[in-house]
Amino acid sequence: MSNLKLLIIIIAIGATFGYLWRKGHVAQFSTYLAETREELKKCTWPTKDELKGSTVVVLIATLLLGLFIIGVDFIVLSFVRRILPQL
Repeated sequence: MSNLKLLIIIIAIGATFGYLWRKGHVAQFSTYLAETREELKKCTWPTKDELKGSTVVVLIATLLLGLFIIGVDFIVLSFVRRILPQL
């Protein structure tokens, strides 16, 4: 029974590929991939030092934002506990 299921899946994949080939979508996709590769060659990629520096900046900014959120949360919680002392 599992061989029949596998055969049906293979036929479905083949039929889908054939349909896409006939409609020209496979050619469009290959053109898209080729154009994407060409554009990526034109990109200026960061050096290792630039990447390390950017990573440090992101980590510090994330830490500062986290500390800010913790501080604001503490202040809001203290304010709410003063208004509603039973919590």
